[in-house]
Parts: sequence; structure tokens; C-alpha cells
Amino acid sequence: MKISGSTILITGASGGIGGAIARQLVQRGATLILVNRDGDKLAAFAAELDAAGGKPIPLAGDLAQPGEPARIVQDALAQSGSIDILINCAGVQNFGFFAEESAADTATLFQINTVAPIALTNAVLPHMLKAGKGQIVNLGSIFGSIGFPCFATYSASKFALRGFSEALRRELAGTGVGVTYVAPRFTKTAFNRSAVTRMANALKMNQDDPESVAASVIAAIERNDRERYLGWPEKLFVRINSILPRLVDPSLIKQVDQMRPFANESTR
Repeated sequence: MKISGSTILITGASGGIGGAIARQLVQRGATLILVNRDGDKLAAFAAELDAAGGKPIPLAGDLAQPGEPARIVQDALAQSGSIDILINCAGVQNFGFFAEESAADTATLFQINTVAPIALTNAVLPHMLKAGKGQIVNLGSIFGSIGFPCFATYSASKFALRGFSEALRRELAGTGVGVTYVAPRFTKTAFNRSAVTRMANALKMNQDDPESVAASVIAAIERNDRERYLGWPEKLFVRINSILPRLVDPSLIKQVDQMRPFANESTR
């Protein structure tokens, strides 16, 4: 889909990947509606983009709260008149052994990572269908195709988002509204707490910077990709895991002992 001249709503807009996407979209001539829970951080980021000529619309809202996604879309349409592209980028991560995860943390994670993107899509879809065009872009994860130990609920939330994206894409075929699912691998942002970062370094995980991930997201939008998995050999492991998961089991199980000290530290 064409970026220049499009009105794009992006959640998690002042975060690592979301911020990088927003900066690159402004450079390509898009009108942005920025959504973030932290109003002060959002205002500062909107001012940065405004100084760059972006003229963004900031909308503070807590996606963990029921009803907020629909309210955000209503306010966005009232202020901008249209939404051509929705980028669901906001997310949270629980790292550690699932037996030690609280029910409240699990509920919040699913609300933000899965329920909110679905609710935002539900709220914006009638507008897109009436216009006969639009694109839903869901930021998932390689962990949404490979169940990774110590990220059980995070993986589950991204598995669900991937399934939703696939089903909705098929449902909307021929309407002019597309659905794109992008799955980054480990990205060097503040999203990953210090324990997660040190664990990734200890396991020698391949890592990307947010700017390169943002460029891949934008390329996927422009090419109307259905799915895009980032990183090699991670995208190969995704295919292997989907066909022969037992081949992947031993290597991931072996890593649990290496992850244990970092997971224990994270839950203290």
C-alpha cells in the first residue's frame, strides 16, 4: 500500500520499534495518529515529529482498559477523517517461569498483545470496508511461531495474533482491505528488560536494531505482504518448527538451564 499521503494509526508509537516506524513513516509523507499510554512521553515524541514536519495527532490511551481501543479509533476518525493503515505495535512481555507469573500479569499481557489489536481492528474495519481500501498490520514475533521457554504467555499471545491475522486475511479477500503480519526476532530496545538482554547475549541470540525492523515493516506494507519473518536462521526455524517441532524441542529444552538464572532474577 502507498505510504505517502496515507493516514496511519500506530500504537506503541513512542516505543523502540514503534518510534522507529513512526520516524520513517514521517519521512515518507504519511500523516500519523500516535497512540501511547504515557501522555507526557507521547507529547514529547509528537513534538519531535512535528519539528520534522510530520504534524502528527497524539492520542493518549491505555489499551489494557476495556473500551479504550474503540474510543481511540472514534477519536482518531473524528480528528483525522480517515484511517488508511492501522499498525498494532504496542506490546508487553512477561519473562520468567510460568509457575511464578501472576494471573494479573497474564491478563494484562493478553489484553495488550492480543485483545487490544483485535478490538482496534474491529473498530476501524467498518471504516476501511466502506472506503474499499485499507491495511491492518500486526506486529508479532518469531516467538509467535516457536513456543519459547520462559516466554510462555508472550509466545501464546503472539501465536493468537498470528492466527487472527491469518484468518482475517482470508475473510477479507477481495474487499480491498489487506492484513499483514510481521514477526521480528530479538530487537535491541528498552522493551527487553536488562535480564532479558543479558540472557539474549548469553545465548548468543541474533539481534536487530529497531531501525532495521522498522524498515522491514514499511517494506511489508508497501509490498502488501501477507507475512514477513525477520532474520536468518530464525525464519528457517519457524518453518522447521511448523512441520517437525520435535526436531526443535531438544535445543530449546537445553537452553532452559542457561536461561534459569536470568529468569529467576526477573521474577524477584
